[in-house]
Amino acid sequence: MNIHKFIAVGENIHCTRILKVGGKSVRETASGKYAVVYKAGSTTGELPIPEAFMKKADWANGKVKHCSVAIWQGNYGDSAAKQSGINYIQNLARIQEAAGACYLDINVDEFSTDVQEKTRMMKWTVDIVQKAVKIPVSIDSSNTDILRAGLEACDQARGKPMVNSVSLERSDAVSLAATFNAVVIASAAGEKGLPSSNEERMKNIDTLFPRLTAAGLKKQDIHVDPLVFPISTDGNNGKNFLDTVSSVRTKYGPDIHIVAGLSNVSFGMPNRKLINQVFAWLAVKAGADGGIVDPLQINASILGALDTNSKDFKLAEALLTGKDEFGMEFITAFRGE
Repeated sequence: MNIHKFIAVGENIHCTRILKVGGKSVRETASGKYAVVYKAGSTTGELPIPEAFMKKADWANGKVKHCSVAIWQGNYGDSAAKQSGINYIQNLARIQEAAGACYLDINVDEFSTDVQEKTRMMKWTVDIVQKAVKIPVSIDSSNTDILRAGLEACDQARGKPMVNSVSLERSDAVSLAATFNAVVIASAAGEKGLPSSNEERMKNIDTLFPRLTAAGLKKQDIHVDPLVFPISTDGNNGKNFLDTVSSVRTKYGPDIHIVAGLSNVSFGMPNRKLINQVFAWLAVKAGADGGIVDPLQINASILGALDTNSKDFKLAEALLTGKDEFGMEFITAFRGE
């Protein structure tokens, strides 16, 4: 299968993202303090961990939210730490753009519990990212005020920004997207819950679609998200998603886009990278043309180069299409990875 284009919505600038303390990225440095150590081109950068983060429950559990650290340092650190926070966020943006991202998703919802502070952090992050790359951003939040703040900060000259996401339960986000001339990720979520079957997904999408077009959105502005659920909780979750992708493409034609948070499928499983890449390949085969992904692991070139005849690919394919009951063959093959 030739894959010429994949609309990668880069997912890595997100305040839920964690790194393991004591691993290769978060360690004690020569100064005696902890930092996130990372590659930026041919150089090595360090993002200092503030004392405040070492008092959090995450740290006690051996984890740290590295994007939150960078945003905190960029706003509250001393001059050197402030620049380190900016450098870190901009490096995340640049490497995703270089890997083929078409949008960069930005989410600060878990930075704090204060909406006004999160609103400021969203504006700051959008501004910092736009100074580093040329592609548009995707504003991702469960709060409409934060969505608005992010959209207000967007540079429309680089292309329409994206709203992540709109759904039947978030009708206010539809009008907001129209106001700011944004494209949307249109979720298949229902007004009061999540769909569990192809039929429920399509019913929700069919109800949402006319509301989007009534607000002025064109087909090419709509990126349908049929919703991905973990294969570890139900062996049919992969197949149900792929069935909906095919149904959406058949019903709504070639102009509409189909994306999703594809890595959700591998939660709780070994060899997540393999599962995610094969699932993305299967999604494109079914009619999808993008995903909310780490573009360093999933992009058009990577998907096009997959060996679809390899044993590993076949094991993942059987898992994702429900042919490997309970995933036992896959788990046995990759236990410990």
